[in-house]
Amino acid sequence: MPKRKLLQIGNITSRMADRLESEFDIIEYFKFQNKEKLISDNAKEIVCVLTDGHWGVPDNLIERLTGLEIISSYGVGYDAIDADFAASKNIVVTHTPEVLNNEVADTAIMLWLAVYRQLIQADRWARQGNWEKEGSFPLSRSVQNQKVGILGLGRIGETIAKRAKAFEAEIHYHSRSQKDNDYHYHISPKELAKNVDVLFVITPGGNSTKHLVDESVLKALGKSGTLINVSRGSVVDEMALIKALQTGTLGFAGLDVFEAEPIVPKELKSMENVVLTPHIGSATTQTRQSMGDLTCDNLLSYFKSGKVFTPVPECSKLNLL
Repeated sequence: MPKRKLLQIGNITSRMADRLESEFDIIEYFKFQNKEKLISDNAKEIVCVLTDGHWGVPDNLIERLTGLEIISSYGVGYDAIDADFAASKNIVVTHTPEVLNNEVADTAIMLWLAVYRQLIQADRWARQGNWEKEGSFPLSRSVQNQKVGILGLGRIGETIAKRAKAFEAEIHYHSRSQKDNDYHYHISPKELAKNVDVLFVITPGGNSTKHLVDESVLKALGKSGTLINVSRGSVVDEMALIKALQTGTLGFAGLDVFEAEPIVPKELKSMENVVLTPHIGSATTQTRQSMGDLTCDNLLSYFKSGKVFTPVPECSKLNLL
């Protein structure tokens, strides 16, 4: 019996390849110069797509791959996949939630600590010999007893809140709906920003949240406020953020994501009040392995039993046997 054809968009690990090669004929999309011919020759035979949160499913492939049954995405964010359209065609979309909650939350807390305690500047002070020449490093700010705002109190947002409580934080949040907890709920991102010292952004990406953090939110957060973004670059109006940081309307930022990744605006690179990381939220060996395993598990389970472990919400009501 011939292997099922799997279209691979982006890279996969050797561990993932080892698991999939015995079951699938893997076609690497970006290795083909003539992608039009690749798709026209295989439109009916490609039954599954393996992708990630960055690439999603480009080039209108969901519509053009007439034999497509399942899209398995490596990552929790899936805004680059038209999940509603896929569901309307009975195509299952899966992602990898839960397994990266702790890692992304740790990255968010790391950025918060690095900004407040001026970790990058202190490291430079020690390396460049300023400690010997100029004396002690200037005092920084404490993270204790801060009013912490969380924009998007989903799985990762809840984990960030638990981490922040260890620093005696008062937790505030805005989400699509009010949760059953003892945190302080605010009716809008602007109202949330107005009432906190540091704002963690951890919403999904996509059109519905594009520039949710705009000039008004940044102004409400204020000249002593700190923005931490570990969600998607599109959620924050990057030009408004740069302007706010340059003019002092906003005090500080810790950023793991950017609007035009991997491009980081030169203005942000030059700022001493900003800490930058290259989208490393879930980037540890252990977590990426767990993500890869779940991506493969969803594919293998679907073709073995018709079931998947982690469908996206838009596909959760499909008739998964």
